[in-house]
This record gives sequence, structure tokens and C-alpha cells, in this order.
Amino acid sequence: MIRLLLRRGAVLVALSTIVSITSVVAPVAASAEPTGAAVTWAVQPADGRGPDGRRWIEHTLDPGAVLTEHLAVRNFSDSAVVFTLQAADGYLTDKGRFNMLTAGQESVDGGTWITLPERVTVGAKQTKVVPFTITVPPDATPGDHPAGVAATVTSTGGTVAVQSRVGFRVMLRTSGTVTAAIEVDDLTVRYDRSWNPFTAGAVRLSFTARNTGNVAVTGGGTATVGEPVGRGGRSGTVEVPELMPGDARQVVARVGGVWGLGRLTTTVEVTPAIVSGDPAGAQLRPTTATVTVWTVPWPHLVLTALVGVLVLGWLTIARRRRRHLARLLDQARAEGRAEGRTSVLTAD
Repeated sequence: MIRLLLRRGAVLVALSTIVSITSVVAPVAASAEPTGAAVTWAVQPADGRGPDGRRWIEHTLDPGAVLTEHLAVRNFSDSAVVFTLQAADGYLTDKGRFNMLTAGQESVDGGTWITLPERVTVGAKQTKVVPFTITVPPDATPGDHPAGVAATVTSTGGTVAVQSRVGFRVMLRTSGTVTAAIEVDDLTVRYDRSWNPFTAGAVRLSFTARNTGNVAVTGGGTATVGEPVGRGGRSGTVEVPELMPGDARQVVARVGGVWGLGRLTTTVEVTPAIVSGDPAGAQLRPTTATVTVWTVPWPHLVLTALVGVLVLGWLTIARRRRRHLARLLDQARAEGRAEGRTSVLTAD
């Protein structure tokens, strides 16, 4: 039972940190088989005594500062394991998950600030605390410099080598002016009409959100659609996922209740929010983008045409009936006059 709980704990730790396995087969989180025996492990932030409950390490440091931190490697396996330790630049995947560069990719930012031992041996069912050093370059620019640290196990099977790693993020921020800014690029709008002329349609908008500041941010705001008919327009919410400095992500949103009776002016307003750290004194730069499109209200034009045809038909029928009635009245008058003349002649 204890072994089962420990293995579950390792998986939970892996899910909350970096889990990366490079292989030609389906990976198993926080486990590998380097020598035929299953290896399960976890890597967590720690103090000098052991894991300290942090999900990741986060610091704001001055340029030139040097700081000692700790990580704990927990080996839940039945034998001792030699782990390779690595630090690398951090980034967000296309799905918004934090990851770090692989061993074959060169780090140029926060990953180069971290110095740690190349290897560590952890006995069976043991935990080892490993100190490492964070050194901020004297010319480091203000803002976030994300990195990650991980413990890697390499397993061999035939001619294929598989690297499995587990780690966590190290969020390093250099002191100075913090700027949170999201730029809205390539705003496009599409109107989804309802073919029921008595039901409004919706506007679907898409844009590229780009972090032009120097810290990790998310964003929130509104998309407002103005129409030539009506007042105030319709609004919907816009949510921008987490973006590291320099990151860009496609964002979509929907605004319902739009009739689409001609010109549609769509305005997107986004306000950035700092993901972590103290936002006091930060420069927040909201952004606005506007695009105008024209829509043809086909359902309403068709309805208008149908109503016009019906009205025209009704008027035509009514006019024909009036003419027919007028002819009948004229005929009746003529017949009446003819009968009157006949009656006079007979009397004479």
C-alpha cells in the first residue's frame, strides 16, 4: 500500500511540473525502465532538508545577484538510480503547458543562469536534496527569464535510446521596470447568420495575441460589435491564455445577438494581467483593435422579397376584382337602361 501511494504521489508531482519523455513509443509519466527494472521518481523544489511544498521556484533578483536554491530527487524504485540533471530555457507549448528545451537544444536565457551537478545517485526509496546556484548576469534585462530544471533517466532498448525527464519550472525575474503588454494582430471577423429572419446571428472573431512586454501575462477584455440599427451594440468576453515574453497565440471569441444588417464594426479591447510576482509599480498597457466588415442580410432580403411578392399579388388580385366588379356594374346599368327603353315603347 505504501508503495502504491508513493507511486501515485510521484505521478501527481509530475503532472504539476515538467514531464517530458522523448521516445518512439507512448510515454509513461515519471517512469522509465533503464535496466529492465521500472524506475519511478519525482523532482520538487526543496530547502536544505527536503521538499518544501512549492510547485515551482520563483524569484525576483537584481542584475549580478547570486542565489543558492535546492531541488529534491525522490526515487520510488527498488534500486539505486543515477539521474542526469539538466537546466534549460523554459517555454510554453502550443497547448499552453510549460516545458523546457531538450538536451540537444541550446539555451540562451534563464536556463544558462542555473548551475547544478551533472549527475546525482539516489538510493532505493530515498530522497536526495541537491543544491544549485542561480547567477544573474550583470547586464540582464528587466522582466521574466523562464527556465526549468529536470532529472533525466536514459533507458536503452535495442538501438533506441529513450530519455525520460521530470522537473519543474524556475521563474526568474530581473528587477527593473516591469511592462505588461499584449498586442492584437491580424483581427478577422466572420458573421454566422441565422437563416431564420426572426433570429439574430453571431460574429466569430479571431486574432493573434502577442506578448510585447517583458513578463508573463494573461489577458481579458471584451469584443463589441456595433450595427447601423440599434444602440450600444453587442458584447462578448475575450480571454487570452498565458503568454511568455515574445510568445504569440491565436485567440477566438464569439459575440451573439448580432443581426448583420449591413456594416459591422468590431472592436476588441484587451487588458493584460501579470501571471506571478508583485504587480505593484508595473506598467499595464491595454490595447484596442477595430475592424469593419459588411454583411448582406440575405434572409431579410428574401423575406422582404416574399412580402413584396405577396403584397403585389394581393394588389393585383384586388385590382382585377375591382375591374370585374366595375364591368358587372356597367353591364347591369346598361341592361337596366335597355329594359327601360323597351318598356316605354311597349306602352306607346
